[in-house]
Amino acid sequence: MVRCFIVLLGLLAPLVPAQADVKPFPAGFRATDIRTETATLHVRVGGKGPAVLLLHGFGDTGDMWAPLAAIQVRDHTVIVPDLRGMGLSSHQDGGYDKKSQARELMKVLEGLDVGSMDLVTHDIGNMVGYALAAQYPARITKWVVMDAPLPGIGAWDEQLRNPKVWHFNFRGPDVERLVKGRERIYLDRFYNELSANPRAIDEATRAHYAALYARPGAMHSAFNQFGAFTQDAEDNKLLQAKGKLPMPILAVGAEKSYATLMADYMRFVATDVTPAVIANSGHWIMEEQTAAAVKLIDGWLRTGKL
Repeated sequence: MVRCFIVLLGLLAPLVPAQADVKPFPAGFRATDIRTETATLHVRVGGKGPAVLLLHGFGDTGDMWAPLAAIQVRDHTVIVPDLRGMGLSSHQDGGYDKKSQARELMKVLEGLDVGSMDLVTHDIGNMVGYALAAQYPARITKWVVMDAPLPGIGAWDEQLRNPKVWHFNFRGPDVERLVKGRERIYLDRFYNELSANPRAIDEATRAHYAALYARPGAMHSAFNQFGAFTQDAEDNKLLQAKGKLPMPILAVGAEKSYATLMADYMRFVATDVTPAVIANSGHWIMEEQTAAAVKLIDGWLRTGKL
């Protein structure tokens, strides 16, 4: 169990502007560094009203959500953390199993006086999101889950044999030395091979995230996120055995990636699943089809309908 002591650092400090074409968050957002018992999480908070929590995945940071946050902040409290060990959050050696990360996040949310919330997740954010929704189902009102499966659930074993996800098991004593100074090359592989159109992920975006993943300890933490998948699979099977999630879920797949399989995967763990597919997109939905993704997510969160 993760116990957290919340300290808000620099609550009134403005966000550092995002680089080039990576959109900045609206001026009303503030960057908050929240110190827990074992880490510091970098969190962006803006707006007033019902809460919505946005969780990113690998290859991105919370910066990916700026276009959606700009719409939701008009009448919501929008919370956008960098996950443990990623972006501007601190880089720790342990604590990367998604069940522990979810508990840590819940303590952070309680420190921000957040009760119930909508949830929007992508990639590894889906995995933290499931651990959050399964442990605290009464706190999640709706969930938009985007383009990545859950460890241990459904066809997970088949997924592990997919050559495109070799990085799930890219570990060992030399991985950090192999990637150090080559973070841009490493990330480009994912942007190029997992997108429908690599040119949709522009140079400024690639440079922005490469710089963040080149920070000291960043790739060590990223590898630990993947290294926890075996434990995550075991934890998820136990969470699944306790019953399916009751909240409405919009399962969004990219046309050139998981497509309608996202809904199939989520039906293993949830009772109320609506499928949606973003056309002409690969895995990087928010970068490849920003306008379509924002319209879909914002509309469904507001109405529960497509």
